Amino acid sequence: MNYNMENDIAEVLLSEEQIAEIVKRIGKQISEDYRESEHLVLLCILKGSAPFFGDLVKSLEIPCEFEFMRVSSYGSGTVSSGELNIILDINRKDIAECDIVVIEDIIDSGNTLYNLKQYLYNKGAKSVKLCTLLDKPDRRAEHIKGKLEVDYSGAVIPDEFVVGYGLDYNEKYRNLPYVGILKREVYEK
Repeated sequence: MNYNMENDIAEVLLSEEQIAEIVKRIGKQISEDYRESEHLVLLCILKGSAPFFGDLVKSLEIPCEFEFMRVSSYGSGTVSSGELNIILDINRKDIAECDIVVIEDIIDSGNTLYNLKQYLYNKGAKSVKLCTLLDKPDRRAEHIKGKLEVDYSGAVIPDEFVVGYGLDYNEKYRNLPYVGILKREVYEK
């Protein structure tokens, strides 16, 4: 069987070149903002953020440390449950000295990141900022509107189901080099 993932894409939302420009811009902002930080920790939220995280850390001009967490509020569906499920946790004894920048692929309802930010502060983090490649502010959960500040945002996108560059639907499409809108018939079966 010769299956072409691109047949499932309605349109390309962000090209490889546009993503590269976003990464460069955000990398410069973070480098400027944390030039004086002694413990900058970039926290990659697995799995979807891995491509963005990998490119972003290469664009930084300052020292940083890496950490990884795997959290979810989606499971295999397309709608957030609102519950924070921690699958892989950060475990640092020096978290009170850490300026953490959470690197996420997309912020939709905001449930996951809102709860994760509170969780990291409860663990004792010195500071926590949020960085996302894609932001869908129109999809924010009502109880989060006005409470979730995105410090570094790559692109505000329309309320479409997107895949590629780490973003998936049922673990597929992550390896597309761009961000595309998934055809509705693929996920509304």
